[in-house]
Amino acid sequence: MAKEHFERHKQPWTSDEAGQLRTLAAKGKGLKEIAKALNRSEESTKDFAKKNKIGIAKKR
Repeated sequence: MAKEHFERHKQPWTSDEAGQLRTLAAKGKGLKEIAKALNRSEESTKDFAKKNKIGIAKKR
């Protein structure tokens, strides 16, 4: 299975993306779903959320 390719390699986060991340995290969305909605990698999304103390729900 091929990994998804992200064209936006190492792009800085915008305030709109940060706001959308907070909104989706508050709604209880999982990391994979949030990353896809923001068109970011899961790793990038997780790192940004951790840096900004945004809790992301763990999907089980």
